[in-house]
Amino acid sequence: MNTVATMPSSDSDNADRYAQLVRSSKKAEWQIDRDLLQDRSFDFSRKFLPDGLSRIDRLTFLAADEARLLSQIQGRTYAYIFGLVERFISAKMLDQGRARVFDDQLALEALVRFSNDEIKHQELFRRMETMIGLQLPAGYRQVADPNDVARSVLAASTWSVLALTCHIELFVQAHYVQSIAPREELCPLFKDVFKFHWKDESRHVVLDELEWKAEHAKLSPAERDQAVNDLIALVAAVDGILQAQSASDADYFIRTVSRSFSVDETAQIKASVLSAYRWQYIISGVEHPHFGRLLTRMTTPAQMSTIQTALAPIMSN
Repeated sequence: MNTVATMPSSDSDNADRYAQLVRSSKKAEWQIDRDLLQDRSFDFSRKFLPDGLSRIDRLTFLAADEARLLSQIQGRTYAYIFGLVERFISAKMLDQGRARVFDDQLALEALVRFSNDEIKHQELFRRMETMIGLQLPAGYRQVADPNDVARSVLAASTWSVLALTCHIELFVQAHYVQSIAPREELCPLFKDVFKFHWKDESRHVVLDELEWKAEHAKLSPAERDQAVNDLIALVAAVDGILQAQSASDADYFIRTVSRSFSVDETAQIKASVLSAYRWQYIISGVEHPHFGRLLTRMTTPAQMSTIQTALAPIMSN
């Protein structure tokens, strides 16, 4: 399920892929309470995010309980950010589905099922926030409103939104397979949440690619130039959210811990959290080999150079 193959381009092959996605979606359907939560709770004696994502192991001056708390704060934000981006992803896929209402009904069903999955994920992450918020100290803050973010993102070109969505859902797979699944020391329920999330996103990324390629084929060279500029602006907006959330989370952690940190330690904590968030939500997707191949095929060398130049300050993080 973690393997992403290159999608065929013919209409008949694409129709087959949509049909396969519908069948897979029906077979893999799950419910939040019946299959996942089952009256379970989060284990706060364990870390939530692994060090490979949180980068907490770089903060060698933290005690074990402090590192665990910072992992739980980052895990809380990890769920929040996914809930935030899935607000615009579900809306965009509903838009894509509207265009198929009188066309390919299997494609329409695949897109509607995709949107339903994302709406379910949003509910799951809202419930996670409530469950975690009852256990962690007061003072945690979410810096961006999902509806405001969705409205802003959806004002951009469809090409750029589909590119960003494909990027996100590729790194979801990488995070789970490479970092979350192998770590036995993590909270079991937290791991299971992202196991179920990963199962859905493994299908979604196939649909992302189909829709992105189809949109790309419709555009003129000038429209593709604008789409690339839109993608750069969207990534910059994501980075702005990450900068604000990382600063808020670092301040919350520092206030919550029962001892004082030096000026240098405080600076290291803030830099580490920002570095972790940029890795989680931007760099790990940009560096995903399949995303790199897709983006290269759908941009000119000049457009790719523009993207690389714009991303350089983040990628040097």
